[in-house]
Amino acid sequence: MAAAAGGAPLIETVGLARRYALGDATVHALVDATLRIDAGELVAIVGPSGSGKSTLMNLLGCLDRPTAGVYRLDGREVGGLDGDARAEIRNRRIGFVFQSFNLLARTTALENVELPLYYGPLPLAEQRPRAEAALARVGIAHRAHHVPSRMSGGEQQRVAIARALVGDPALVLADEPTGNLDSRTSGEIMTMLVELNRATGVTMVIVTHDPEVAAATDRVLEFRDGRIVADTPAAPRHGARTRATRAEA
Repeated sequence: MAAAAGGAPLIETVGLARRYALGDATVHALVDATLRIDAGELVAIVGPSGSGKSTLMNLLGCLDRPTAGVYRLDGREVGGLDGDARAEIRNRRIGFVFQSFNLLARTTALENVELPLYYGPLPLAEQRPRAEAALARVGIAHRAHHVPSRMSGGEQQRVAIARALVGDPALVLADEPTGNLDSRTSGEIMTMLVELNRATGVTMVIVTHDPEVAAATDRVLEFRDGRIVADTPAAPRHGARTRATRAEA
């Protein structure tokens, strides 16, 4: 694997694989995925349905364990950890953004953003101000006391992004974050994600079918039949950080 432009990677996988039993057959959902992503990168994962994108996302998010291979997050081997240890990493190191927003329907935007903090080390007195600041950062502070049904799709996704960022994670994983939005709102959300990536330095990995979303990132990882078939740097953006060199998969 080629060396990165500097420092240890935030994400490093070597020969990562995930297999499932389906009756008498074995499904190879992910095959020999070797890659590295440096801290601060903004990376898109693309490919047709069933290509391995979501499987990789689940492994990177510590939602699942690999069948084979190594996954290091910030230098720590996490692929083989038990459920409790992976849950702690998810709470303290990883933020998630989903296509369907996944907000609690009967709680306000502020309460939705506060929720991850209940399970972390932040003192109770600091949780509400932290959540309010996260909502302000994504431009939705004026909707803090509204429930999701009273918000547009774009507003709900802003709340979901605030929730992902409120715990100050090292990594944000976004699964089709613009998939339920119209083209104008999709562009606004993607612009905001790029700006947050630049401003905070948080690493972001985005699964998407939208070529415009992929074009806004630093690198595009293309999957097919469970394998990484391309790792393409995007054109340099003004103010973008140096990207890792191509990792051979």
